[in-house]
Amino acid sequence: MDLGLRGKVAIVTGGSRGIGRAIALGLADEGCRVAISARGAEGLRRAVDEIRARGAEALGVAGDMTNRADVERLVRETVATFGGVDILVNNVGGARGGKFVETTDEQFAEAMEVNFMAALRASQLVVPEMRRRGGGRIITISSIYGRESGGVPAYNAAKAAEISLSKQMARELAPENILVNTVAPGSILFPGGTWERRMQADPQGIAEFVRRDMPLGRFGRPEEIANVVVFLASERASLVTGACINVDGGQSRSNI
Repeated sequence: MDLGLRGKVAIVTGGSRGIGRAIALGLADEGCRVAISARGAEGLRRAVDEIRARGAEALGVAGDMTNRADVERLVRETVATFGGVDILVNNVGGARGGKFVETTDEQFAEAMEVNFMAALRASQLVVPEMRRRGGGRIITISSIYGRESGGVPAYNAAKAAEISLSKQMARELAPENILVNTVAPGSILFPGGTWERRMQADPQGIAEFVRRDMPLGRFGRPEEIANVVVFLASERASLVTGACINVDGGQSRSNI
């Protein structure tokens, strides 16, 4: 199936490892020219080399997506290198704090910055570029814990905010053919990720978690998230906007 992505320009934030890396590689495999951001220069270089090894054009821009100047530089360098932006994947994020009463103001603010505000700023900055090209796709990686309770409160609140913002963006930007969606992963296992660390620290406890909460009997893989993101970025998803799609193997419990 031709997804109509050949030659499109994509930005993936947090694209050097885990879900972001898998998304960048998936878009590259469909013929996209891909710009990725990450804070670590070495991981960024390895990911860029991987993309190029698949025959795709790639750009790596080191930066902190909680810093507006770095986000501006990412968009500016992408446009200078590839001529525009067609696809933005807001992948960068992470949890902060613990139980509600123990989480500080600073940790709540950090959670909003690295998740919600990073996605908001990048989205605002790419919209003018997408308008010039007659449309585009904005996809934000949220979480099933943005749709229902779970995870630590600061993370849950930030991920819920991402979904809410994306819904409003979708309605506002639809007349300009800019489609906006969120993807809500469940628990995803990859080298160096949170679940790998938890598995190493408490293998018995994690085995019980999988038995109790994962109907497929396993964690998800980054590539399984990437497959859905690539579809949403494609011409085949031309009527999909304002949606939040769970990719969780049945882990979540909400009816909506």
